[in-house]
Amino acid sequence: MQDFKWPQKTREMESNHFDSKVWNDLKFRDDDIVISTYAKSGTTWMQQIISQLIFNGKEGLPVADMSPWIDLRVPPAHVKYAGLEAQEHRRFYKTHLPVDALVFSPKAKYIYIARDGRDVVWSLHNHHMTANEKWYGALNETPGLVGPPIGKPNASVVEYFKEWLDKDGYPFWSLWDNVSSWWAIRHLPNVLIVHFANVKSDMEGVMRAIADFLEIPIDESNWDKIVEHCGFEYMKANATLSVPLGGMFWDGGAETFIHKGRNGRWRDMLPAEESQRYEDMAVEKLGVECAYWLKTGETA
Repeated sequence: MQDFKWPQKTREMESNHFDSKVWNDLKFRDDDIVISTYAKSGTTWMQQIISQLIFNGKEGLPVADMSPWIDLRVPPAHVKYAGLEAQEHRRFYKTHLPVDALVFSPKAKYIYIARDGRDVVWSLHNHHMTANEKWYGALNETPGLVGPPIGKPNASVVEYFKEWLDKDGYPFWSLWDNVSSWWAIRHLPNVLIVHFANVKSDMEGVMRAIADFLEIPIDESNWDKIVEHCGFEYMKANATLSVPLGGMFWDGGAETFIHKGRNGRWRDMLPAEESQRYEDMAVEKLGVECAYWLKTGETA
């Protein structure tokens, strides 16, 4: 593994959501699992899958507590460090940063899951629209805010999409920056790239590939239960365990956070010219091969 050129941290990212400095003093364990996504791309689903593989189909796992978002501004870094240090199981935590804004360990395992940006925005709009005052307060009123506060979104998902595309991910962060950075290191031996559409179409196959990548033996006698616990219906019914703080930041609670789990909801609403503008920009920002993968989950 010494022959590989490992990614290096080259910048800090701070915003209404991020504080990438938390990575600078993180003490890795050799078997750590880092789940990375843009946002609304299957993060919670991947956390559930990994928890079920590690714990062999166990019921009642508090996945949101077990698998923290490392670079979120809240809670403070020392609280995150203490929580991770106290964990005795194999750790699996998440990030929404591009590769060059975090510290990369050659010994940890990284799983990056991505989704077509149009599907991301349709899910993100629901996430943003149903966020309550507690959510806005946590982001805008916690000391250390960098950049402007975040406000209520445009009620029109199409207008929301246009602004997101025009302003490179506003009011969150850049999809192109995020995807391209992980795509560039997809050939490293400790990185696995997964597409949301493929988990939808062949969840069991993807789960077995993840288990193999993580070197987790599968207990075949328990496989049906593991798979059941990773299905949308089970996760929706048990959402309070998978969603941060049990869903208290969203109107309707945790079940609002785990929304539809469907792709293509934009097809009947997004004007053709806006859809094409997105596709053209994807090719410009990501290159043909990566843009095609992000759209389809397939490699050309």
